[in-house]
Amino acid sequence: MISQTTLLIIALAPLLGSIVAGFFGGKIGRAGSHTVTIAGVAISCGLSMQVLWQLLHGTPSFNANVYTFFDAGGISAHVGFLVDHLTAMMMVVVSFVSLLVHIYTIGYMADDDGYTRFFSYISLFTFSMLMLVMSNNFMQLFFGWEAVGLVSYLLIGFWYTKPTAIFANLKAFLVNRVGDFGFILGIAGVLLWAGSLDYAQVFAKAPALAQMHVEILSGHVWAVPTLICICLFIGAMGKSAQVPLHVWLPDSMEGPTPISALIHAATMVTAGIFMVARMSPLFEQSQMALDFVLFIGATTAFFTGLIGMVQNDIKRVVAYSTLSQLGYMTVALGCSAYSVAVYHLMTHAFFKALLFLAAGSVIIGMHHEQDMRKMGGLRKYMPITYITSLIGTLALVGTPFFAGFYSKDSIIDAAKIASEHGGGVQHYAYWCVLLGVFVTSFYSFRLLYMTFHGKERFRDAHDDHHGHDAHGHHGPVEPHESPWVVTLPLILLAIPSALIGYFTVGPMLFGHFFDGAITIDAAKHPAVATMTEEFHNALAMGLHGFAGLPFWIAFSGFALATYIYLLHPALAGTFKQKLALPARILEEKFGFDRLWIDGFAGTGVRLGKLLWKAGDATVIDGVMIDGTTRFIGGTAAVLRRLQSGYLYHYAFAMIVGLIALLGVVLRWPA
Repeated sequence: MISQTTLLIIALAPLLGSIVAGFFGGKIGRAGSHTVTIAGVAISCGLSMQVLWQLLHGTPSFNANVYTFFDAGGISAHVGFLVDHLTAMMMVVVSFVSLLVHIYTIGYMADDDGYTRFFSYISLFTFSMLMLVMSNNFMQLFFGWEAVGLVSYLLIGFWYTKPTAIFANLKAFLVNRVGDFGFILGIAGVLLWAGSLDYAQVFAKAPALAQMHVEILSGHVWAVPTLICICLFIGAMGKSAQVPLHVWLPDSMEGPTPISALIHAATMVTAGIFMVARMSPLFEQSQMALDFVLFIGATTAFFTGLIGMVQNDIKRVVAYSTLSQLGYMTVALGCSAYSVAVYHLMTHAFFKALLFLAAGSVIIGMHHEQDMRKMGGLRKYMPITYITSLIGTLALVGTPFFAGFYSKDSIIDAAKIASEHGGGVQHYAYWCVLLGVFVTSFYSFRLLYMTFHGKERFRDAHDDHHGHDAHGHHGPVEPHESPWVVTLPLILLAIPSALIGYFTVGPMLFGHFFDGAITIDAAKHPAVATMTEEFHNALAMGLHGFAGLPFWIAFSGFALATYIYLLHPALAGTFKQKLALPARILEEKFGFDRLWIDGFAGTGVRLGKLLWKAGDATVIDGVMIDGTTRFIGGTAAVLRRLQSGYLYHYAFAMIVGLIALLGVVLRWPA
C-alpha cells in the first residue's frame, strides 16, 4: 500500500529545499544552497520511482484527502492526492528531469550573482508541479496551475536588469492569464453542475452531465460537457502554448537555459496535456470539444514548426520545436488517444530537455553566443555535446527505434485512423501532422549542421569585432567542452532518449498501464483500440517504421537540410532571396506577435489613453474637480466686489433693491 507519508515527503521535500535556499542562502552559501535543493529533489525522485514500482507490482492506486481547506454550504475543498499510473509516471518525469537540471545548473550558473535565488526558484517550481500532478481535486489543481505560472514568471525574468527578459516574463504572465480565465470558468462550471470539486465525484457524474444543456445566448443551446471542456482547454492552450496563446513561449528563452529545459520542455508546458488526459471522462462526453482540441493542436503542430525553419537563435529553434511537439500531443488528445499523448509527453520530456541542455552547453562553450550563424565546426571541440545532440535530434525527428519514433508515429497513426472515421477536421489534422514531420526534420538537422558542422564561423565573427568576441571578451573565441556537471546530465538524458521508447511502448501504450486512469469510448473513438490490435512488439514496430510514410517524409527533410546546410551552405542565402515573401512571413511569425502586442495590448493601451484624456483629464479633472474650483472661485470673486466696505455703495444698493421690490409689488396682480 502506498503510504500517505511518502507522498507528503515527495511533495514537500523540494519545498523545504526552496525555503532553506531562499531565506538562508546567504548563510549556507552556494554549496549549501545547491546541496539542500538537490537533496530535496533527489528524495522526491527516489520516492516517486518507488511509488511507480509499487503500482507496477499490483499495489492499488491511492486517492485520499490529507487536509480540509474549507467545508461550507455543502461544498468542500481539500488538499489530497490521487496517485495512479498516470500520476506516478508524471511524478517520475518531473522529479527526474528536475534533478538533472539542478545538477546542470551548478555548472551553467556558476558565475551568476543570483545563484542561491535561482536554486530556490527551480526547487519551488518542482514543488508546484508535483502538487499539480498529484492533486485529486480541482482546487488543488488550480493552486498548482497558478503556482507554476508564478514561478515561471520569476524564472523567465530572473535576469531582472535585462529589458528583454522583463518584457518576456510579463508577456508570459499576461498571456497565461487569458488562458487561466477560461480555466477558472471551466472549474466554476464543474462546481455549478456537478456540485463537487473532487475528481472521482465529478467523473462519476459525467454521463449525467452529458444530458444537461445550457442556453448561453438566446437561441444557442450548449451541452454542459462541451462548455466545461472548452473552457478547461482554453486554460491548457495558455499553459501548453497552443495557437493563438503560444506567443509567450519563444520569448521565454530570455531566461537562463536550465529554465528552458525544466519549464518549457518537460514540465510546465505539458501541464495542459496532462490536465486534458486526466479529464478524459469529461472530454469523452463532447465530440465538439474534442474537434476543437484537434483543430488547435493540428494548427500548432504544423505552423509553429514552419517558424522554426527560419530562426537563427539556437534556443529559439528548439523552442519552436517544443511548440510543434505540444501540438502533436494535442492532436492525440483530440483523437481521444489520451494515452498516446501522455506517452509522447514522457518521451519528449527526455529528448527535448536533452536538446535544451545541449544548446546551453553550446552557449557555455561559445562564451554565451546564441546565434548559430556565428558557430559551425563545433563537433571536434565539444564531442560529448555533439553526440548527445545527435541522439536528441534523431529522437525528435522520429528515427525508428529511438524514443520519439514510438510516440510520434503513434500520434500520426491515431490521426490517420481518426481521419478514416471522421470528417474535415480529422483530415486536416492528419495532413498537418504528416507535413509537420518534414518540417521537424528540416529544422532539426539545420540546427545540427549550422552548429556542429561546416566552416568555423566564430573566427569570422571574432575578426568582425576587431579583437573582441560578440560579448566583448578579448582574444579569439575558442570553444571548449563543458564541465562534467553539464555533460553528465546530457549523457543521462541521452540514454532514455535513445532507449526508453523501445522498452516501454508495449506495456505503456498498448498494454493496460493507463487502465483506470484514462477513459476512452472505443466505439466512438477507435484509434487506440485499432493500434493495439495491429501492434506486435517494439522490434516489429521499429522495423516497420523504415517502410512507413512518416520515415520517408522525415528522410526528405534530412536530405534537403543536408544538401543546403552541409554540402552547399551558400544556397541558404539564395533560397532566402528567392523566397523572400514566405521567409518574411515566417520571420514575422505569421503576425501573431504584432496581433497581440500592437493589436490586443496596443488597443488596450490606446483605449486607456483615450479614457484618461476624455474621462479623467477632461470630465473628472476638467469639469468635476477643476470646474467646481473655478466656479467657486468666480462666485467668490463676484461676492468680494460687492463687499467693498464703502457706506455709499451699500446705500446705493439698498435704493436699487427698494426700487426693484416696488416694481414687483406694483406689477403683481391683485
